[in-house]
Amino acid sequence: MSAPVQTALKVEFELSESDLDFFRDRLAKARDARIADDEAVILEGVAAMSKQAMAANPPAFVRDRIEQLGPLVAMLRDADWRLAGDDRKRVLDALAYFADPDDLIPDSTPGIGYIDDAIMIELVANALAPELEAYDDFVAHREEIAAGAEDLPSLDDARAVMQSRMRRRRSRSRAGGTWSHSTSITHYF
Repeated sequence: MSAPVQTALKVEFELSESDLDFFRDRLAKARDARIADDEAVILEGVAAMSKQAMAANPPAFVRDRIEQLGPLVAMLRDADWRLAGDDRKRVLDALAYFADPDDLIPDSTPGIGYIDDAIMIELVANALAPELEAYDDFVAHREEIAAGAEDLPSLDDARAVMQSRMRRRRSRSRAGGTWSHSTSITHYF
């Protein structure tokens, strides 16, 4: 009698606060190691890591998180969004980890090489939720304008409102307000 063939294996794990502190520390070290004017290097590193990760055919959990880096890179490259100052620095600081080829688990380790990257992306996406939401709303607004919708605020007005809302939400989440995907993670940035 042969054993049934298992087509998938579900693995779940929970990270404690001390585990999250370990990952936050790695993000902080990547942030502190980055050179002030190395934006192009970070964006190129993120693009290379993403391409390499997707080519490795990672598990769906990892693939889904790798795709979350796209909007973060896009908001930095988007001339209409004009993310500047501390807002821009926060996103670059968050992406610095992914530009470093020396991460926790070597990416070349089959099956699990990008698990650490997926965890870091989850932390970053939660911490930058106000930025991601505002940018998503801005892109949708721009698409509505391009589709010919009338009586909409200009891109400049929409950007000003959405970036102001983004900053308010970030401040509220740091102060322990009601808007926060994960208060403990949001406090990292």
